[in-house]
Amino acid sequence: MTAIQVDPHGALGRDGESALTRRPARRLVGEDLVLGFGRTEIVHGVSLELTPGSVTALVGPNGSGKSTLLRSLARLHAPDTGRILIGDDNLLDAAEHSAREFARDVTLFAQSRIAPAGLSVREIVEFGRHPYRKRFAGMSAQDRDAVNRAMAVTGISDMASRPASQLSGGEVQRVWLACCLAQETGIVLLDEPTNHLDLRYQTEILDLILDLSQEIGAAVGVVLHDLDQAARVADTVALLAEGSVLASGSPLDVLTADHIGTAYGVPVRVDLDEDSGHLRIDPIGRHRPRLQRPGHGQRGEGQRGASRA
Repeated sequence: MTAIQVDPHGALGRDGESALTRRPARRLVGEDLVLGFGRTEIVHGVSLELTPGSVTALVGPNGSGKSTLLRSLARLHAPDTGRILIGDDNLLDAAEHSAREFARDVTLFAQSRIAPAGLSVREIVEFGRHPYRKRFAGMSAQDRDAVNRAMAVTGISDMASRPASQLSGGEVQRVWLACCLAQETGIVLLDEPTNHLDLRYQTEILDLILDLSQEIGAAVGVVLHDLDQAARVADTVALLAEGSVLASGSPLDVLTADHIGTAYGVPVRVDLDEDSGHLRIDPIGRHRPRLQRPGHGQRGEGQRGASRA
């Protein structure tokens, strides 16, 4: 099998310019959102704002409402009360936008998308250009360029002609991500984008999330189960528990042992890795001994030194 090559420059071209197109800056705001299924209320009056050039991570235990909230921001789950606003300095009700207009501003990478039978990788990525194409019109040169850029930064250019039905779960994940990037929106919503990916491609996707915010100024909202990953990429973390925001702010302020223990019902240890500058969150289970600091147990200086050798 031919190895898949990711563009080593990521979302940046070889000349240092962005390989993705900068879109107009937009904010996306959920205001006092109450969301549910039938008579069951899932999200209770949550407000959230995604801003250009910033990554907002939604974290929390299963069933806390993260994905439902993200889908609501994408207008795929109508709120029982509250509203979605979009714009720059002047926010407008997103309900006033047509589906095509909204899709030129907002894209959603959803969970568990399957590979449609009978379509190639390129044909799936081309779906991302639908908001820009007239009815029955073919692909323009601009459309093809956008598709090629999206495939390059997600590392799937070499598989463009392959049937999507022959791909692994992780490869399909990257194909749908490329489809979202081909849409070239200023607001990017990602629902668990690192699921089904091995360590290398998890790292590539996290780097790409930072490229989207830092290099092209996108407003990024991402649902993540891995708290270490959220701490690495997020400017703002919203920790949800039982359908409400337990804490919101910087990773250092939100991802504390107290907050995480309250939300997940499990004790954790939170440390700041001095080498990487990232938080490290270590759950403490029944069969895992609590870590000891040097001089307070078996993991003293001698053992730490030996482990590094």
